[in-house]
Amino acid sequence: MTISKEDVQHVANLARLALDDDRVDLFSRQLDNILTYMDALNQIDTRDVAPTSHAIELTNAFRPDTPAEPAARDALLANAPQQEDGQFVAPRVI
Repeated sequence: MTISKEDVQHVANLARLALDDDRVDLFSRQLDNILTYMDALNQIDTRDVAPTSHAIELTNAFRPDTPAEPAARDALLANAPQQEDGQFVAPRVI
């Protein structure tokens, strides 16, 4: 499949992009190269290859979720610059 200059200009128009002729030529060649490469990849037999979500194996380093006693309110509020009626006082954000 080849990408014509008209195709690039059409997509640029849809994206509200103003491209000069040099850019249109460059993008049409680059997109044509990408599609040629994709055609080559489509020729590869991948029937026995399991799908993956990541190229490398990833594991999370989460700690176990164990219940604990909550911190004492007075100890937490002792660090607050302002408090009122057992709650933090913060500036209003509008």
